Amino acid sequence: MARRRPPVRLGCLLVVGTALLALVPAAAAQSVNRAAIDGLNRQLLYVALPLTLFVELTLVYAIYRFHDNDDPEPTVDDPALETTWTAATAVILVFVGVSAYFVMGNPYVTPAAAGSADATAPDQADDLTVEVVAYQWGWQFTYPEANVTTRDELVVPVDRDVRLRMTSRDVIHSLFVPKLGVKQDVFPTQETVARTRATETGEYTLYCTELCGSGHSRMDGTVRVVNGSDYEEWLAARE
Repeated sequence: MARRRPPVRLGCLLVVGTALLALVPAAAAQSVNRAAIDGLNRQLLYVALPLTLFVELTLVYAIYRFHDNDDPEPTVDDPALETTWTAATAVILVFVGVSAYFVMGNPYVTPAAAGSADATAPDQADDLTVEVVAYQWGWQFTYPEANVTTRDELVVPVDRDVRLRMTSRDVIHSLFVPKLGVKQDVFPTQETVARTRATETGEYTLYCTELCGSGHSRMDGTVRVVNGSDYEEWLAARE
């Protein structure tokens, strides 16, 4: 009997660990992009946790129940059970697909899906537009409204929609700001768009996530999210 305790203990540890994971509070999102992505992750977690528990506990039970079976028998066909797990799998896949569809259709997560590349769209009239040029190995940010250009530093106001119109001077790059949930490939001779609205002031790191040459590892920058008045002062000081 002593040899049967480890699987039982393992199952108990798995249940407790998974439950504790579900109770860990999520960190506050710093942008609407990140909030949408985090929300999807939580929905998928609520589906994945019960499935994981069910599968792992079934595995632990099978190890406990049959590990000393010297005369195994073939599994008996059970059409009802097979139909049930097939239908359950289909329902789960539909849920995952629908949840992901609405997030991918979010105009902040996928601007092109909502026509965000069109600067004349009514819901984008108040967007702050920043022109971004990626090059080996740095970033150039231009604010057309004020004719201000910075290198490796993007400054944006909090609680305002920001639209990044991006192109590359040489090879393919990719702009990634993890804390803001922004990630978009940048191509030469082609414009791509990223859109966000930061909800927390602070300083965040920007990376290039597309291998673009020997200096790729140092192609990073800083995104500073500031209050509206601080942004206007920063912009005026550079005009």
